[in-house]
Amino acid sequence: MKPKRILIVNVNWLGDALFSTPLIRALRQKFPDAHIACMIVPRCKEILELNPRLNEIIVYDEDHAHKGFAGKLKFIAQIRSKRFDTAIFIHRSFTRALFVFLAGVPRRIGYYTGKRSFLLTKNLNQPVELSHRVDYFLNLGEPLEIATDRRDYELFISDENRKKAAELLSDKSLEDSNFLVAINPGGNWEPKRWPKNRFAKLANELVEKFRAKIIITGSKRDSKLAEDIASMMATKPVITCGRTSIKDLAAVFEKVNIVIANDSGPMHIAVSVGAKTIALFGPTIPEITGPIGRDRYIVLQKKIGCEIPCYDLSCSDYRCMKEIAVEDVLEAVGKLIKE
Repeated sequence: MKPKRILIVNVNWLGDALFSTPLIRALRQKFPDAHIACMIVPRCKEILELNPRLNEIIVYDEDHAHKGFAGKLKFIAQIRSKRFDTAIFIHRSFTRALFVFLAGVPRRIGYYTGKRSFLLTKNLNQPVELSHRVDYFLNLGEPLEIATDRRDYELFISDENRKKAAELLSDKSLEDSNFLVAINPGGNWEPKRWPKNRFAKLANELVEKFRAKIIITGSKRDSKLAEDIASMMATKPVITCGRTSIKDLAAVFEKVNIVIANDSGPMHIAVSVGAKTIALFGPTIPEITGPIGRDRYIVLQKKIGCEIPCYDLSCSDYRCMKEIAVEDVLEAVGKLIKE
């Protein structure tokens, strides 16, 4: 059965939402006339907005609009009204699979998990070999005979986003600069963060060696971290933490010469718009969640004997991140400049 109305049940994290875009692109190429919709949580909606390969974005807001039993019944009714004939589950949630089952979508494709297997009409086996999330998601298209060589993920931004970025970068301290460097020191958990004194030392070296102008990016919750780094710098940076949407941040990254970031959503945003990016990795596996696509990036990670991935949030050593030296990053900057 050739699908005419496809629902993609997407994931909850910014990076993973970006990793889903090659699958979305491949579905559109295979089924150019199909109605393709994506179910996504509010915090990831912006990742998919303006994506020309989607006809519709359906927000599942479990904390507000769809909270409680009544809210969930309302959401199931909404899905039922769309009359989808095929659902592809990137998300591994039992609850979301139940929603789609109750909404009467006849074909439901996803990876096998014991609890929800009866809710799917096609259960795919988990890959035996280590694979990147992009490939893991692309494999979900196999039952629909989807094949593609393109693995780069993509984010679409507007002229309004670019205008906002230009305004943020119009700061007088950035005038007459031929070399703008954005550093994004945040991360969703502490062990993934390079030490702030290293970021400060790196920034000072970039100013001295390359006459760089430094921009510190991040969310509002990164403001204190940015101020701490700025306080250790000889030349004060421009701080945009909390002043950008996801798309505005992407437009900032599009304009700068180099982005230096921890393993985080913003790092993947930089890669998605083709920015030259240095990604700092510690307790996670780049082969699974690292940047992928346009080959304008360098991944830095040191092997220290610890088991990777490591999800020990109680770790106070962070040795895997501390092993990355300022000189390592400067060397990577030099390589990217020459490209």
